[in-house]
Amino acid sequence: MANITAVDAGLFLVVAGFILAVVAVILLAVRSRGREGQTRGGGVLLIGPIPIIFGSDSESVKTLMILAIVLIVIVLAFMLIPTILFSR
Repeated sequence: MANITAVDAGLFLVVAGFILAVVAVILLAVRSRGREGQTRGGGVLLIGPIPIIFGSDSESVKTLMILAIVLIVIVLAFMLIPTILFSR
């Protein structure tokens, strides 16, 4: 039986994530080929606790801002809950 360490599992998850992202981009490109219409998009770049949000329209930016705030709250909860639980 093979011993799988946390480093091996983490490396596998990172590689699997990159492969999944590449496949998703290729599938989106193939599906949208030949169609005409309006394209909307945006992104969030988190540098520490500071989000940098960009988008093609205000609706995308509002949605991404809400998602960034939720993500920051989740990360802070994961960081603070163990400290609170184990400080007693």
